[in-house]
Amino acid sequence: MTSNIVLSTKEYKAIGTRPVRHDGYEKVTGKARYAADVHLPEMLHGMVVRSPHPHAKIISIDTSRAESHPDVRAVMTSVDLPEPGDSVRELSSNILARDKVLYKGHAVAAIAANSRHAAEEAAALIDITYELLPSVTSVEKAMAPGAPQLHDQYKNNVASHNQHKLGDINNGFKQADVLIEREFRTNMVHQGYIEPHSATAVWNSNDKATLWCSSQGHFQIGESTAKVLDIPASWIKVVPMEIGGGFGGKTTIYLEPLAVTLSKMTGQAVKLTMSRTDVLEATGPTSGSYMKVKVGATKDGKLTAMQADLRYEAGAFPGSPVGAAAMCIFSPYDVDNLLIDGYDVVNNKCKTAAYRAPGAPGAAFAAETVVDELAEKLGMDPLKFRIINSAREGTRRSTGLVNPPIGCVETAEAARDHDHYSSPLEQKGNGVLRGRGVASGFWINGTGPACATANVNYDGTINLIIGSMDIGGTRPMAALHLSEVLGIPVEDVNPQVGDTESIGYTSMTGGSGAAFKTGWASYEAAQDVKKQMISRAALLWGTDDSQVELIDGMFQHTSDPELRITFKELATQLPDTGGPVVGSANLDPSGAGSAFATNIVDVEIDTETGKVSILRYTAVQDAGKAIHPSYVEGQIQGGVAQGIGWALNEEYFMGDDDRMHNSTFLDYRMPISLDLPMIDTVIVEVANPGHPYGVRGVGEVSIVPPMAAIANAIYHATGVRMQTLPMNPGTILKALSENGSTHS
Repeated sequence: MTSNIVLSTKEYKAIGTRPVRHDGYEKVTGKARYAADVHLPEMLHGMVVRSPHPHAKIISIDTSRAESHPDVRAVMTSVDLPEPGDSVRELSSNILARDKVLYKGHAVAAIAANSRHAAEEAAALIDITYELLPSVTSVEKAMAPGAPQLHDQYKNNVASHNQHKLGDINNGFKQADVLIEREFRTNMVHQGYIEPHSATAVWNSNDKATLWCSSQGHFQIGESTAKVLDIPASWIKVVPMEIGGGFGGKTTIYLEPLAVTLSKMTGQAVKLTMSRTDVLEATGPTSGSYMKVKVGATKDGKLTAMQADLRYEAGAFPGSPVGAAAMCIFSPYDVDNLLIDGYDVVNNKCKTAAYRAPGAPGAAFAAETVVDELAEKLGMDPLKFRIINSAREGTRRSTGLVNPPIGCVETAEAARDHDHYSSPLEQKGNGVLRGRGVASGFWINGTGPACATANVNYDGTINLIIGSMDIGGTRPMAALHLSEVLGIPVEDVNPQVGDTESIGYTSMTGGSGAAFKTGWASYEAAQDVKKQMISRAALLWGTDDSQVELIDGMFQHTSDPELRITFKELATQLPDTGGPVVGSANLDPSGAGSAFATNIVDVEIDTETGKVSILRYTAVQDAGKAIHPSYVEGQIQGGVAQGIGWALNEEYFMGDDDRMHNSTFLDYRMPISLDLPMIDTVIVEVANPGHPYGVRGVGEVSIVPPMAAIANAIYHATGVRMQTLPMNPGTILKALSENGSTHS
């Protein structure tokens, strides 16, 4: 693995090291508790009854036979939920269908019984009468004249349209010597997390509920559940559990209001857990899309104009990531004239949710493929072309935002200078072709409110409580911030995620914002501890606080070198100097630094079978400052692996009946270890000036370049431009056949 490229101007004692992960022991020994591990006395088991149809009116629901089952304790339908107001109507209607079902898998009823088997038996006893309606499961068909309408208020199934403009697009294209315009299509894909959704609830006698679930933001899950149930958010205590993957897919609710309501109806704890088919058919994947991209440049390689028409499917209810796609698609480039139109389109698929840099990967697939083709038309090296046109500090994005210091140029240059890019790519022959491709990517990165408390124990250790769910190293990251400020070993910090009654409000772990906001909150909590501990040392020495400083975990008098005491030694004196020390922080910081990445990939294509194999992969990414480099490398590798799956195999395979036909991991083809080489990472560090330690989020931009990089590599091998995802064997063979020629 290539060494990190460090462009930061400052190094640290703890930040940037690789300590043993605080959560590692429990996970590798199987002691970590996930949502499905919750078992409570007299707990009932729930089952959700789901629609077999993609679009139908609900004529009647007869629950009498199920209610008569001896082991059934409660049956609920949408009438058992509060009538929703406009602000929560669509969220509530996705929890339980009201007048219509809008996709196969749409929840219609829920049952609580003494056992899961009894609940399954009872589910088959609920009699539902449907009136079938015509359905539509693609963006283009949904927007076509005369298409079935899912909602009366969304004409042509378009829920919203947003536009970004910069400069004069027509004048920009007039200035161009070369113009390229292409169309692209992508299919819906799922995040593929290993742990299915599970929720357990207890409605207490004081009319408050406790909820255990798998989520990326327990505060938001509690809030959303309360909104659907029309109760104050403070009535629901959410206990965070370990999460077996989320990637954006566990940012919303599915089972939680059902578990709470069934518990209230029965007076017992109720647990619901999805099957894998339920997860794939009824939770939130990311959008399929139709995109049109047009780009122009002068003969000397300067971009003059970039235009995109982005149409993203939202599924049954509005909320596709087309807005983020529009903000991201051209952000790696410095171009004066931009026009981006984004359409949020509803259709008869499950409601989409976030998936790792939501919206950006598909958009980059389109944009970076066209950029690569443009470079070829101009006879320029593709990385040189990108570097010439790279966004820089001061570049204005399509949103109007002017870039602060960013690492776009630096990542492209690091890729250009990497031995992977300059190494020869030997051809194999015998119908096997090899090619190399590159692509760049951008993600916005997020922030939000965050809280942290640091409780100093009398033995010198610290219990650190944070509000961000840990989905990829949040606890060790927070501990490293604390360790850096106080100069104590990171092993002396015990980081934990508090429940919604134990820590202040903290926003969702998503958008690559947790390290930024919760790292900063931990930093400020440590500063609070530092201030208080300095006061205790000053009290011991009978001096003023200003005469005491903390250096590398040692408190010392600024003018008397004999007066020295370690953090641990001072902690033992706390009972006699005023009692406990608790540091706290609450903030809502701005200044999250955007993230850039550039990927290089070598592929091999078997022209007889259409199979694409990944031979070598190098991912270069700007982390701002890698707090725990091992986690950063893992995030990059994980994003790339998911991008490879999206590029080559993954899709919601919809039959002519508009139903998903591959709703198991046997048929939904995700990459396994045998499909992947070692994914080499290069961490570039261009410090984010908006954070005390220069942090930029790293979890999402890693998935943005792979699809385009692989498509460009396939072109380099075959001479065929791929414009549809996934690029599976059938698609490859069809493209080769239609092209009629191959090259190496």
